[in-house]
Amino acid sequence: MRVPVLTLAAVALLPTAARAGLYYSGEVVADLPSRWAGFLLDHRALRAAGAEPAKGTAPSPLRATYRAAAAALERTAATRPLTADEAADLGALYVRLGEPGKAVAVLRPAARAHPDHFRVAANLGTAWQAAGDPGPAAEALAEAVHLAPASHAAVERAHLSIVRSRLNEGRKADAPDDLFGVRYAGDDGKARAGGIAAAEMTKLPPTAAATAQALALALPADGRLLWQLAEIANAHGDVRTAAAILDGCVTEFGMAAPDLRARRRLYRAAADALAKSPDHDAHRGTLAVKSPRPLVRRFDVSALPPVKPDGPNPLPWGVIADTTVGARAVPTFPKHLERLDGKPVVLTGFVQPVGDAPEFSTFMLVEFPVGCWFCETPDPTGLVRVELAAGTRTGPRRGLVKVTGTLGLNRTDPEDYLVRVTAARLGEPE
Repeated sequence: MRVPVLTLAAVALLPTAARAGLYYSGEVVADLPSRWAGFLLDHRALRAAGAEPAKGTAPSPLRATYRAAAAALERTAATRPLTADEAADLGALYVRLGEPGKAVAVLRPAARAHPDHFRVAANLGTAWQAAGDPGPAAEALAEAVHLAPASHAAVERAHLSIVRSRLNEGRKADAPDDLFGVRYAGDDGKARAGGIAAAEMTKLPPTAAATAQALALALPADGRLLWQLAEIANAHGDVRTAAAILDGCVTEFGMAAPDLRARRRLYRAAADALAKSPDHDAHRGTLAVKSPRPLVRRFDVSALPPVKPDGPNPLPWGVIADTTVGARAVPTFPKHLERLDGKPVVLTGFVQPVGDAPEFSTFMLVEFPVGCWFCETPDPTGLVRVELAAGTRTGPRRGLVKVTGTLGLNRTDPEDYLVRVTAARLGEPE
C-alpha cells in the first residue's frame, strides 16, 4: 500500500554502489538495498555504537569492537606513521565511535601525505560532515569523487550533492524541515506536505533505496537521511515501514518539523488501516532487496569460551548465520556449531508463534521481530525451532527472551528446521 509520495531530486537518480561515504576495511557491506527490517536493525546498532554508554552500563558489542580496533591502530601510530590504508581505517573508526574531531585530526594530514588515496578523501569528507562543517566536507568529497573507482563514483557524487545542498542552506543546514533532495509539490505546484500526483511516482529510480541506505549507514545519526528512506519505502508501496521510520524520526531523533509530523500522521493512519486487511500482497511492497541485512557479520568464534559438555554454551546468531545451504538443501554447519550439537546452549531472540493458540509449547525463535510473516520471512539460518521442557507452556511475547536448552542440528531433512533447541526454558536476557 502506498500513499501520495514526495518527488526525489536528482541526487537519488544516480546509480549506486554497495556502500558510500565511510570506508573501513573491517566492515563488509552486503549488496544493497537490504530488507527494511534488517537494515533498520543494523542502522540502530551503528547509531548505538556512536554514542557513549550511560554511566554504569556496558557499551554495545559493536562499539566495543570498534573501540578495540581503534586502540590497536592508536598503538601502531605511537610506534610509526600509519599507512594511508591504516589512517583511513582509524578515521572511519573514529567516525563510527561518534568522534569526528579525532577523525579529522587523523585524516587531514593523511590526505596531504596521500593526495591520491580515495578512502582517505571520502572518509575525511564524511568526518567533516559528521562534525557539522559542510564547507570542508564538500571540498574533501569533491576530491573523493575525482578519485573514486567506477563502482563508487556515482554514489559519491550523490553524497557530494547532498552536502553542497546543505551548504547552500546556510544556517538552516541542520533544520529537518528542509529535507535534502526532496521537493514537496501538490497539484497546485506549491510546497506543502500533501505529496504529489500518483503519476509522478514513476520518477523514483530503482537505485534510490540502495543509494539512501548506503549513505544512512555512513551517517546513522543523520535524521534527514532517515526521513528520506521513509519516503522511499512509501514510494515502493511499504507504508508500514515508512510509518515506522517516521516514528523513529520523532521519538528517537526528536525531529519536530511540521511537514515530517504531517507525513507521519498520514502514514500511520494508512498503516493502521492496512493492519486490518488480510491482503498480504498489500503489505509486501515493490522493493527488490538484495540482502537480508546490510552489515555482513564475520563472527569471530575465537572470542567465545571453549565448549563445555554441561553448558550452557552461548550461541550467537552470527554462528548460526555462518551455515550455508547447498544443492538439494544440504546444509554445511560451521565447526563451532557442530561442536555444540547435542550440548546445552543459551541464546536470545524473539518468540514467533506457529499458530493462533493463546499458549503453546513449541515456537520459532527469530533474531529480530517480524512485522508480517508473509512479507518478512527470515532465511532458514535466521530461524530456530524451540521445544519447551515437558509440562511447560508460554504465550505470545513482545520483548527479547533468553532460551536455554539442548541444541540439535538437522543434516538430512530439507523440510524441517536447520536448528532446534529442545527441553528449553525461557528467561529474561541479561
